[in-house]
Amino acid sequence: MNLVESLLHALKAHGAREIFGLPGDFALPYFRIIEESAILPLYTLSHEPAIGFAADATARVSCGLGVAAVTYGAGALNMVNAVAAAYAEKSPVVILSGGPGKREASSGLLLHHQAKTLDSQLEIYREITCDQVRLDDAARAPADIARVLASCLRNSEPVYIEIPRDMVREPCAPVVAEAPRPLDREALDACVDEILARLDVAKHPVLMAGVEVRRYKLEDKVAELSRRLGLPVVTSFMGRGLLTDADAPLVGTYMGVAGLPEVTQLVEGSDGLFLLGEIISDTNFAVSESRIDLRKTIQAHNGQVTLGYHIYPSIPLAALVDEMLDRVGSSNKTFAVTPHDYPKGLEADDASITPTDIAKAVNDLFAEHGRLPIASDMGDCLFTAMEIEQTALVAPGYYATMGFGVPAGLGVQATSGQRPLILVGDGAFQMTGWELGNCKRYGWDPIVLLFNNASWEMLRTFQPESSFNDLGHWGFAEMAGPLGGDGVRVSTRAELQAALAKAIATRGRFQLIEVTIPRGVLSDTLARFVAGVKRLSTK
Repeated sequence: MNLVESLLHALKAHGAREIFGLPGDFALPYFRIIEESAILPLYTLSHEPAIGFAADATARVSCGLGVAAVTYGAGALNMVNAVAAAYAEKSPVVILSGGPGKREASSGLLLHHQAKTLDSQLEIYREITCDQVRLDDAARAPADIARVLASCLRNSEPVYIEIPRDMVREPCAPVVAEAPRPLDREALDACVDEILARLDVAKHPVLMAGVEVRRYKLEDKVAELSRRLGLPVVTSFMGRGLLTDADAPLVGTYMGVAGLPEVTQLVEGSDGLFLLGEIISDTNFAVSESRIDLRKTIQAHNGQVTLGYHIYPSIPLAALVDEMLDRVGSSNKTFAVTPHDYPKGLEADDASITPTDIAKAVNDLFAEHGRLPIASDMGDCLFTAMEIEQTALVAPGYYATMGFGVPAGLGVQATSGQRPLILVGDGAFQMTGWELGNCKRYGWDPIVLLFNNASWEMLRTFQPESSFNDLGHWGFAEMAGPLGGDGVRVSTRAELQAALAKAIATRGRFQLIEVTIPRGVLSDTLARFVAGVKRLSTK
């Protein structure tokens, strides 16, 4: 087999299901092999940021590798923001980039798409990936590929693979996956001893599940562990959507000043807060009503465990959870969970629409037709998602980049086959919403709820005096037809309910519902968040 075929087989063996890509001249040779070999399906989109977001979403949903394939320079550098988001949020995405061949690299000429030097792109990607390789030696390539893909899965972070265009058809041996790294059993035993002892003496222990629980396919095991320990479970803002289908005593999502008071009090009053797979970020903890002393928490993330001033390095999360399950039998402790009453029962009248009305309409839809996975962009659409019945959710909750929602939704449908619900604001839709034009080629039919207040409204909440937050009305609904879907604009609750009913009944074409929202009207959750942040800033 040739070098690219060896790489593709290795990607598939390591859990990749598809490739999202956008070709260019330096990438054409390896794109041809992707297409001809049919080892993995290839989906092409229209702009590199969307390629990165879609690949990120597939990694999150499948708990495997996402793959983004681009050309050198103009392609890979155009995808930097999306890869940075994946790095920040622990998503295992493999970036494939074409590159100059050996002969042209040594020509002495500046090559098109080159920035400062031919290595500039590789150096930039060192900052936002955990491992990198240029496949310029076919004999060494299998070991290099094995190392990089192992790093991607072990760290749950992006990696970078550059393919010089004159190397793609070089004969290459198959890739043999790296063996797992040896585990220090004594350190693991001591770590689990200390965790269990800490939880046993805590009067109010709580388990907070973070994104690494999903990344390492641990949701069912963590649910079982929480039941055996008798621990109430919360997710963080970033971890919303975790444990949706697992039998865990899930109380809700911790959002500090923006969240439900009972969840906030439970977390902030805990004397044994077990942060399992949680990214310790401002998104999750800077909005606490009462400051959480992280030194008194148990933190298991990023391949290590921290208890106060004790640090256990090189403790993989999966190994920790497995060992705790082996050590913990059935427990007499129980924690009764009162199901959260999400807003339902939209009154279908002529009143204007608020974001919380959208949540009610979606909850009514889920109650009648079953839940859909959600891909959400940033802004009030994501805060509105917190008011929607617990379901699978992908969103950039920490990195907070705009433009994620639509391509992520396409990635969700491509990798899972499930029809997604996409929540997106008008500002983010202007960036990547046009990727919906690719749905017709692949048979994707997401339902898109476009929050249109002709404004970057979340920014306006913090700086209301600035007119640069104003956006015009672009007529998105009218654009859906030429893009291959159906579009409708709604401005009343009755119209919203009718549009959702029609959308769920229509398959085979994407459904775009442009929801006109009066400027300044926020979801209940965002309103609490803004009020809480302003209150905290005055303390």
